Amino acid sequence: MAHTPGIPDRLALVCPQPERLDPAAPQAGSGLRRASAFQPVEPLWQRLPRRDANGRRLADFMMLIPGLKRRHEHEIRARLAAIQCVLERYAEVVAFVELNLRINTLWVSVQARPGLCLEIPIAIQAAVPEALLIGQRTDR
Repeated sequence: MAHTPGIPDRLALVCPQPERLDPAAPQAGSGLRRASAFQPVEPLWQRLPRRDANGRRLADFMMLIPGLKRRHEHEIRARLAAIQCVLERYAEVVAFVELNLRINTLWVSVQARPGLCLEIPIAIQAAVPEALLIGQRTDR
């Protein structure tokens, strides 16, 4: 599989207000930011925040962005910027985001609120039309 120069295979973004996350979860600064650009040792399910600061469970969803890794670097960056723009509009409810360029997936964990795991993917799909909702799990 070809690697796009200048763009790591995996990007994790965390949003502001780290007090919403598990106390054991890494702390974030202000705004969405790249938290890591490495191949993590731990699987995603072990790194995800599971609860907010009040002990409430977080919900999550996964999206597939077919063919993303095969696009030109400027096209990948444009799509990443569009996704980040959408997620910044939901920063108060987004707890964790990871884009895995190797397998073209976007994982998002949010506060568990009715309809949010459909509303955010619809907004992402409006910005990146090829993005497809492929999984939703609220029973962690």
